[in-house]
Amino acid sequence: MQPAARDRLFGIDSAFDHPVTLWLTVGVAFALAIAPMVILVLARVRQITPQLRSELLRRYYSWLVMVPVLMAPVLLGAFWTILAVGALSLLCYREYARATGLFREKTLSLTVVLGIVVLTLAVLDHWYRLFVALTPLTVVVLTVVALFADRPKGYIQRVALAVLGFLLFGTCLSHLGYIANTRNYRPVIFLLVAAVEANDVFAYVVGKALGHRKLAPNTSPNKTVAGALGAVILTTVLVVSVGLFLFPSSVRDAHGVTALQEFRYLAVFGVVLSVAGQLGDLVLSSVKRDLGLKDMGTWIPGHGGMLDRFDSLLLAAPAAFHFGNYVAGIGLDLPERVFSRG
Repeated sequence: MQPAARDRLFGIDSAFDHPVTLWLTVGVAFALAIAPMVILVLARVRQITPQLRSELLRRYYSWLVMVPVLMAPVLLGAFWTILAVGALSLLCYREYARATGLFREKTLSLTVVLGIVVLTLAVLDHWYRLFVALTPLTVVVLTVVALFADRPKGYIQRVALAVLGFLLFGTCLSHLGYIANTRNYRPVIFLLVAAVEANDVFAYVVGKALGHRKLAPNTSPNKTVAGALGAVILTTVLVVSVGLFLFPSSVRDAHGVTALQEFRYLAVFGVVLSVAGQLGDLVLSSVKRDLGLKDMGTWIPGHGGMLDRFDSLLLAAPAAFHFGNYVAGIGLDLPERVFSRG
């Protein structure tokens, strides 16, 4: 293994080499430090009800656990980042399989799980051609495996549920892990996750303040058109503001322009993240409404399950990956097949 690959995969010493990583880490720590004081002040001046105060504090305590769990693998190295994304994919699929009843189809579920594991290994190896090939191959395997039960009744439903689960929680989420196959992956992943989470907050706040017309009342009654537009604007401002300091000036396109540092690309990137994040949220809301569920799980107090908290990443991760890959490339300057070539 080359020294550059070893440092990227396991180099904790370089965790804060990029200033954006340090700024975002300090910013998150500061936000966690002042959040309970803000909640208590709002409760004292009667701006929030006692019930809302209790709910906000419950969510805050959950974030105290989630933030270190989310940030630690990224800071430790790309190896742990990719494994953490793989674990998140499996946990999300577990919630989906239990909610839809797909877990009863043991052969199909096992195939989906194996597909997610192999995808994770391809990401670890930085083997892009295998990574791309695994999605259509796994879909083919799922359609064939479903034949072994010799139960034509319900075949379409079983296969469709399995394919949807693999695409959303295997293929889509694995793109987040593949971003770790770049040199400055830490600030990029932090920005992506922070922007998607902030996007939800922006939509909620703007929607409460200005929203009247519902965006999709049958799918997600609390979402408004004003909230969605406000989130797009504010998330784009956030991405542009941070992105100007994030992307290295050495990344240039064919015309010698620093593509990812250009305002137009950052603005499009912000819009893409916001729209994809909101659509991911609506996708999971549609699944829950179809199943008659409020939450997909109970893992996280105040948030529901893993899927309820990270649904916005489902479409934002592949959108961010392919936009970055189109504009500047992902890991083009790093050797592929880190492990399989010895």
